[in-house]
Amino acid sequence: MPLDPQVEEMRAKRAADNVPQLYTQTLAEARAADLASIQAGGGEVEPVHSVRDVVMEESGLTLRIYRPVGDGPLPTLVYFFGGGWTLGSIETADGVCRRLANLVPCQVITVGYRLAPENPFPAAVNDCHRATQWIAAHAVELGVDVARLAVGGDSAGGNLAAATTLLGRDSGPSLAAQLLVYPNTLYGSDTASMRAGDDPFLFNRTSVNWYWKHYLRDESDGTNPLASPLLAPSHAGLPPALVITAEYDPLRDEGEYYAEKLYAAGVPTHLTRYEGMPHGFYTMSGILDTARKALTDSADWLRKTFTDA
Repeated sequence: MPLDPQVEEMRAKRAADNVPQLYTQTLAEARAADLASIQAGGGEVEPVHSVRDVVMEESGLTLRIYRPVGDGPLPTLVYFFGGGWTLGSIETADGVCRRLANLVPCQVITVGYRLAPENPFPAAVNDCHRATQWIAAHAVELGVDVARLAVGGDSAGGNLAAATTLLGRDSGPSLAAQLLVYPNTLYGSDTASMRAGDDPFLFNRTSVNWYWKHYLRDESDGTNPLASPLLAPSHAGLPPALVITAEYDPLRDEGEYYAEKLYAAGVPTHLTRYEGMPHGFYTMSGILDTARKALTDSADWLRKTFTDA
């Protein structure tokens, strides 16, 4: 189908304003522009019962904890922000985390992992896995129900969530679910959606290459399953997955291939493609009706999966 009318309107405004692509800017400019764009697209800040920051004493990484109303241990989603491992922060995930915390409801903890190119692969993977282990180890003080602990993320955050499940399967913690929103799953992919992704006013294949160039130390890292989860020798034993893709996203096909891999390995997997949507739509609930629907759909799936855990 064609671009959703609300997306077409957004794209037309970008074109009229000649908004530069992030990959044409310096890192500092791109990081600031990315934050401003996501905050504008997310709309008004949604209240949550409590929000607090915690610093992991071993690493110095910051965790932000969103807690809905409720006493005792709660089901918990550990969420990794997007941004191509290069942009993004706890702040860019704020809107999504608030909405999911309220909609599920569950506790959501987002991880301030280190960015590339200052900290290339596998720094972000290690940060996300160790943070998830730390959260499980500190479950009592954080109010986490360890039997209902999940990971999730969008874009590069989805990639990191998938990698964390691979590590968690072998070295803990046990995870109840994975929410993968248009994840990167294969370095150097040459899929139909990647070849078609050339729109100069949307996230495109040049964007994808720019992020990978910053993230990997060299191309050989791209064959590591922790960078390209599609290449893992086995996907058996991973937690139930919701994989979300977008029709007009260069990463669409590799996300859907990953869902097929999970399903073939016996992992309970639900795949949803949102027609007419571009990459990044999930964070645009302030301007896109479909973003609000995707968040509600995610919350419904998480609620059911936590109940079944």
